[in-house]
Amino acid sequence: MNSHIPAAIAFFSLTCTAIPQSVPKFEPDPYWPKQLPNNWMLGQVGGIYVDSHDHIWVTSRPRTLDNNDKYAALNPPQGDCCIPAPPVLEFDQAGNLIQGWGGPSAEYEWPDNEHGMFVDYKDNVWIGGNGEKDTNVLKFSKSGKFLLQIGHHGKTGGSNDTENLNRPAGIFVYPKTNEVFVADGYGNRRVIVFDADTGAYKRHWGAYGNKPDDSVPRTRTFDGPGPQQFNTVHGIRISNDGLVYVGDRVNNRIQVFTPDGKFVKEGFIERKTSTPEGTAFDVAFSSDKGQQFLYVSDGSNKKVQILNRQTLEVIGFFGGHGGHGTGQFYHLHSIATDSKGNVYVGESFGERALRWNLKSR
Repeated sequence: MNSHIPAAIAFFSLTCTAIPQSVPKFEPDPYWPKQLPNNWMLGQVGGIYVDSHDHIWVTSRPRTLDNNDKYAALNPPQGDCCIPAPPVLEFDQAGNLIQGWGGPSAEYEWPDNEHGMFVDYKDNVWIGGNGEKDTNVLKFSKSGKFLLQIGHHGKTGGSNDTENLNRPAGIFVYPKTNEVFVADGYGNRRVIVFDADTGAYKRHWGAYGNKPDDSVPRTRTFDGPGPQQFNTVHGIRISNDGLVYVGDRVNNRIQVFTPDGKFVKEGFIERKTSTPEGTAFDVAFSSDKGQQFLYVSDGSNKKVQILNRQTLEVIGFFGGHGGHGTGQFYHLHSIATDSKGNVYVGESFGERALRWNLKSR
């Protein structure tokens, strides 16, 4: 083992030995990302994604920093540190900041609380928000030029409204159809699909492919048949073989659909967990062509769950120890992978973007 790796990292590497050899193993990278320039400081991280160039994009929430975190930005300044970083940040593989941009403008309705991050196959950047009046998603060019808004800030007609969203959480653009799939998820209870160029409505569905019904109580079950309606639709990804994986966060499960909304299968994540936030926060795939593994950020249990993608069986994990130190998760939220198999996670209340390097399989 590298002698420069701290003892905490060595501990987490050793704990992985109990996992079968076929399951990937990871160790935290304490040197990623590098220190931000311009005295910038991350706010809560609302989303993370790796683009086709292996650049890592982060959604930060500048307005979540307390005054003691931004003394240099006060008028007049009260200290040397710090200044809130822009809400959209791009990093290279080494952890260097490439650019930062974003924020309110007269051209569009910026979210009150930034949430979600996706970079599509045309290098366009998508973000949403989960503030009380965040009922739209935004599309920008890679350099921050405004391109499209879907929905109108502060307007929603519920889970069967085809024009507006309600606190959307996750976004994915499917290259095969050029459609944007939205996990419309904190306020509404559905997946909704739009044309990625025009924003025209295409279709939507709820749990098991059902029609969403906002009148159904959000009663949780911890055994037996799963709830017939979603409860915080949070993460969304589409696999190489064309299946839509949805994190039904508070129901502690992953549901899988065809792109047309036909239900395929489901799997539960630590189903007995009764925390208000649930377990199935966000989803990402392993980097192999067949995407053998599904990674699920489990914020309540402070670990990344490793699933067999075909069976949705939990076969391992990494993390599992709470805290702010190396190899620990405080509030694990979003997750992404690069082409090398490394895993990136964003912590909301922890205000960190982290990388765990793939060791072996």
